[in-house]
Amino acid sequence: MTGTDVRNEAEDSGPGGYAAARLRLLTEETRSGPPRRAALAELTDDWLAGLFTAGAGDLRGASLVAVGGYGRGELSPRSDLDLLLLHDGGDTKAVAALADRLWYPVWDLGLDLDHSVRTPAEARRTAGEDLKVQLGLLDARHIAGDLGLTASLRTAVLADWRNQAPKRLPELQELCAERAERQGELQYLLEPDLKEARGGLRDATALRAVAASWLADAPREGLADARRRLLDVRDALHLATGRATDRLALQEQDQVAAELGLLDADTLLRQVYEAARLVSYASDVTWREVGRVLRSRAVRPRLRAMLGGGKPAAERSPLAEGVVEQDGEVVLARAARPERDPVLPLRAAAAAAQAGLPLSLHAVRRLAATVRPLPTPWPAEAREQLVTLLGSGRPTVEVWEALEAEGLITRLLPDWERVRCRPQRNAVHLWTVDRHLIETAVRASAFTRRVSRPDLLLVAALLHDIGKGWPGDHSVAGEIIAKDVAARIGFDRDDVSVVATLVRHHLLLVETATRRDLDDPATVRAVAAAVGSPGTLELLHALTEADALATGPAAWSSWRAALVTDLVDRVSAVLAGDAPADPEDAAPTAEQERLALEAAATGSPVLALRAQTEPPAGQEPSGDPEPLGVELLIAVPDQPGVLPAVAGVLAVHRLTVRTAELRSLDLPDGVDGSVLLLAWRVAAEYGSLPQAARLRADLVRALDGSLDIAARLAERDAAYPRRRGVVAPPPRVSVHPAASRLATVIEVRSQDAPGLLFRIGRALEDASVRVRSAHVSTLGANAVDAFYVTGPEGAPLPGDEAESVARKLEETLRG
Repeated sequence: MTGTDVRNEAEDSGPGGYAAARLRLLTEETRSGPPRRAALAELTDDWLAGLFTAGAGDLRGASLVAVGGYGRGELSPRSDLDLLLLHDGGDTKAVAALADRLWYPVWDLGLDLDHSVRTPAEARRTAGEDLKVQLGLLDARHIAGDLGLTASLRTAVLADWRNQAPKRLPELQELCAERAERQGELQYLLEPDLKEARGGLRDATALRAVAASWLADAPREGLADARRRLLDVRDALHLATGRATDRLALQEQDQVAAELGLLDADTLLRQVYEAARLVSYASDVTWREVGRVLRSRAVRPRLRAMLGGGKPAAERSPLAEGVVEQDGEVVLARAARPERDPVLPLRAAAAAAQAGLPLSLHAVRRLAATVRPLPTPWPAEAREQLVTLLGSGRPTVEVWEALEAEGLITRLLPDWERVRCRPQRNAVHLWTVDRHLIETAVRASAFTRRVSRPDLLLVAALLHDIGKGWPGDHSVAGEIIAKDVAARIGFDRDDVSVVATLVRHHLLLVETATRRDLDDPATVRAVAAAVGSPGTLELLHALTEADALATGPAAWSSWRAALVTDLVDRVSAVLAGDAPADPEDAAPTAEQERLALEAAATGSPVLALRAQTEPPAGQEPSGDPEPLGVELLIAVPDQPGVLPAVAGVLAVHRLTVRTAELRSLDLPDGVDGSVLLLAWRVAAEYGSLPQAARLRADLVRALDGSLDIAARLAERDAAYPRRRGVVAPPPRVSVHPAASRLATVIEVRSQDAPGLLFRIGRALEDASVRVRSAHVSTLGANAVDAFYVTGPEGAPLPGDEAESVARKLEETLRG
């Protein structure tokens, strides 16, 4: 059926015909994107025009006008209809009756409707009071009735907008900024709002409004395609969900991708991010131009009065060879010759970042169009300018985005293309891969005084996740790429090796510190062997912190900083020639011995709670010290079930376990029995800590069986409603046989949940293994817990037995 046939069916059959024709249009596989949106708008126009003609009768001086998205002809499958019934103020009763004849059929079909009835004067007055109304009227389009009435309103509204632009544009900019603060940036969100987030459809509409003011114009290249891509995704989202939603939820992304014929949800997100990035950059450039024009208009009358007329020349201040500042932007000097100076893009970028100024759009486009490629290896100046750019702190981000918008980054660093706009499906990460790399460099710039080779730190920060664009372990792939890039930009062989080592092991310190027993000499020796030298360790320590801070708030804390610093100190000692201490030789503290003796004497658990707020050695104290957690010391007469009992009691009291160490203490001569000492660090999920006496009482009950931990946790879970969300991947349990000579290391990766440690402890207890220590690490919703276990005699488990324990534990967690 052709578009004409569909329209004829709608006209012949009234509302029912329109509904059938609309459904047929939306389910046509041959039409999508702009043609379908235009056809849907045309179909709707014809239906509404028929309603208007039938309802108007002899009424003159009235017209039906589409405004907003409908006015632009951008009707998505579940878009609402923005309609204005315009009249000259004559027969108001007839106008009211006509409105009923128009609105009720729309409502009867279940379509969302945003409607108003106004005279031209009322419409202009409302627009003057409400910016959103004025923006809608800028896209006013005639549907039916008095064409002259609609045309005169359009002319008047556009004239009002242009006359009031110096006042209304700052108001519009503030509206956009508030919305961005509220909704976030579309180009980085895992579940973005295609309309409201920064870089979304509302920002694209705002750019049209700026252009209509004739005060400034947005960079047009690619903007229409970006807008079309976002609209296409919204269409597919409406069809996939059957709802008028603009939020691209995780559980719907695969279906939306399939609707658009894309490979998968990651491909979909990458296209959305690319479009949003283009809209965001165009917005930045446009609002800077608006500000420049408004400042110029405010200053020019005074200057003309002072200078006796004439336009003064803009002041230009030199920043670097071939680079000057003008009107608050960095531009190329008149004598600059990009075609003869391949270092100029990096020099201009570094100068802009150092001055905290944006690169002008004209300068970046001229560089992109004319500059020659850098030779391989890069000259020393190019490498130094890259390091200067990376070390400039927060201004680096805006300058880097300007270079990237015109394709200069991938020309300088071709491997960047694989990580550009690449999503990270991990709630811990705030950014796409490429933005995370720049954020890490920004964070690392604050640590350049802590290291002897800040240039290597900054380049490693830029490259540490560069392998995420390749299959397999991104650290292994990244090491290969980093070697190539570091050599290409002109580092010598030794420096290339250091950068490659930093990229290969950028997760080593934090993963070891949070998941391994630092008292085990094998742990410290393994890290020392991987790092190789004190200088590399110093750089890796700074890179670890910068990477974590750039990931998100869940990735770094005083607790993690303390563990990493402790590991670094131990590795430093080994690299200096000292042997790591054997944990078997460590004597208990006076408090630990006191608790052990009391537990032996009473035959029951004894515990002590002590808050830890001091920062680790070598770390600056913060203004509001974050608690590192609470040290929980428990001495218990040796008996089965201690680990699940303690973990369960803590879960019941909503205490999160960060580290857990268990060991048997030798009691002084003359004291009978054996005592287990548990040195754990815990933190309250929310609220204050429970009293030690209450914890002890519940622990006694858990050990004697009178407190059913499993039932209490199940009862609490049942009290909370199940929320719809993403299905978590299944847990995975693995054995790391070379991680320790003292015990077998079993690592559990699972969705974090209350009572998880209790379930693991109970499963290990059922397997008749002893837990020597546990190292708990939680990032967002993901838990990575390592358990050092031995057999009943205290020796590591044989290989086949360790694998059997791991498989049974995995089955328990899946069940």
